Amino acid sequence: QVELVESGGGLVQTGDSLRLSCIASGRAFVPYAMGWFRQVPGKERVLVASVSWGGGVIDYSDSVKGRFTMSRDNAKSTVYLQMNSLKPEDTATYYCASTREAYVSHKNERAYEIWGQGTQVTVSS
Repeated sequence: QVELVESGGGLVQTGDSLRLSCIASGRAFVPYAMGWFRQVPGKERVLVASVSWGGGVIDYSDSVKGRFTMSRDNAKSTVYLQMNSLKPEDTATYYCASTREAYVSHKNERAYEIWGQGTQVTVSS
């Protein structure tokens, strides 16, 4: 059974940085696309960063582009989300996700069917 475990959330002030980690277990890490989503109460989860199954392509939503950096360490079965210049509007629960099928485009949001438990990020003004 595939399991994703996130860590690294917390309470920070505007302009601070945080790094989220997500460790995958239960199957080979490659070749599955990985993504970071975030959700605020009452709204749908939004994909903010994703990495291709091979690790060569990373995409970001416009809301985080230039501030967030996603990376993938296949040797450690881990993805990271480095979040800099945090803003109050970044406050959300952040989820790590993986596609269930291999060799699926990381841009296909509906393909993400395996989820971590989420980690809360709160940015105070």
